Amino acid sequence: MQDFYVFLETAKQGSFSKAANVLDLTPAAVSATIKRLETQLDTMLFVRSTRNLRITAEGERFREKCQIAVDAIEEGIQLLNQKEDVLQGDIKLSMPSDIGRNLILPWIDEFMDQHPQISISVVLSDSLTNMYTEPVDAAIRYGIPGDSTMVALPICQENQRVLCASPHFLQTSRDIRHPTDLETLNCLSFMLFSANHSRWRFFQGQDWTEVKVSGNRKANDGDVVKRWVVAGKGIGYKSLLDVSEELLAGKLIRLLTDWQGEPAPLYLVCPDRRQLTPELRILREFLADKCQNQRIRCEKLPR
Repeated sequence: MQDFYVFLETAKQGSFSKAANVLDLTPAAVSATIKRLETQLDTMLFVRSTRNLRITAEGERFREKCQIAVDAIEEGIQLLNQKEDVLQGDIKLSMPSDIGRNLILPWIDEFMDQHPQISISVVLSDSLTNMYTEPVDAAIRYGIPGDSTMVALPICQENQRVLCASPHFLQTSRDIRHPTDLETLNCLSFMLFSANHSRWRFFQGQDWTEVKVSGNRKANDGDVVKRWVVAGKGIGYKSLLDVSEELLAGKLIRLLTDWQGEPAPLYLVCPDRRQLTPELRILREFLADKCQNQRIRCEKLPR
């Protein structure tokens, strides 16, 4: 376990000496630990030179799995140490507008009923909250964060984008049999700042295709895009979790089910492991169970 900590800190700092300072070890001890790991794994984790230290592709892949293992062990230790202690405290949480407003907020109400001494502050935004400057403890986000120093715990890794439309829209539209059919249909897209998310990618086995779509409605709020799609104004390409309630209620119908949409894994992200309090870890577990059950219910719908 200690070797994993040393490896992760070295990868984060990009230097034996910097990692040694953080871990209160000598650079020689850090170097010896990395060599021992490389021998055990029979893999070079870092490329060394006199001035630079660079993680290898194998090391990067190992770091992802290593982080998951360390997080799981730490979570288990905290749960054991917690025993029957009452959870209490304040959680400041940022989340996307659509899934936050329509799915997670009701679940948070249920969570707080179970843990009445926890208070939760919520920031709803489709822009990425800067957690180094904003007063939030963690964020719920789609996709693995680009900042490798962030701690990311999975909530629903199997989530993906799905193509969908309302029954009313489909009554007035021609059949959609291939992603390229979307090029001549009214597709409603999400935009952030000046970027319009109008390139939709689909996968079928080893094949994939990307379609440039267009439509008469765009919004910088994912919930607004979904409302338009439900109202029959066009076709949406949304996270399965975002539209799960509408799919289950028959308000939306999933299209091109023989194609896979882009992955949209959901994570709980925070800047520092020390912010992963027992309360936040329990909330993450609770939301992960809810999301997984919701996804499975949708996958069982007839296609």
